[in-house]
Amino acid sequence: MHLPAPLAAELAALAERYGPPALVEAAIPDGVFNPVSQRDRVGEVCMVIRRPSGRLLTVRKTFYPAGVMRLPTGGIGHGEPIEAALLREVAEETSLAVAVRRLLAVIAYRAPETPPGLDAFYTFAFLLDELGGELIVQDPDERVEAFGEAAPAELPALAAALAALDEQVDREIGGSWRSWGVFRAAAHLAVARALGAAAE
Repeated sequence: MHLPAPLAAELAALAERYGPPALVEAAIPDGVFNPVSQRDRVGEVCMVIRRPSGRLLTVRKTFYPAGVMRLPTGGIGHGEPIEAALLREVAEETSLAVAVRRLLAVIAYRAPETPPGLDAFYTFAFLLDELGGELIVQDPDERVEAFGEAAPAELPALAAALAALDEQVDREIGGSWRSWGVFRAAAHLAVARALGAAAE
């Protein structure tokens, strides 16, 4: 996996603290949709928040196709430390107090137009334990419609539903729901494998 030098150094430090992640390369149909096409970020964090029940927090946004629920994610700004982005996004999207437990996976996405040796976008998936607080969205721009929960064993089914979205182009994401869904499915499968919840 190719990572720019600053990200590679930061990843090494995170792996020392939170354990070595699975390194996953995922092919996507194209990179013409948000967030992959957004230039205000180098990648995203995936917040795998384990609730006291042992189930994982999921989220639905107002503009998603019917039935879509997924693990929450948030952007990493240029020059922003990965862990700082993680904690900022947890606060903005959930208001929960959490403890970071493990760095589960790093996913690098490659679209057909991605030049050799470079990856289009990165997801850094962290397992966090909910410690307390009230589940409230702080940032209204997130457009969260509902929260849900999923058992780790349900992540492959969530991934399959995401990957099966149709080709409809939607200006809300600047591209095709199909491409977006394939992209989102990859992180769910990587997290499921890291948690021992996916059949090989």
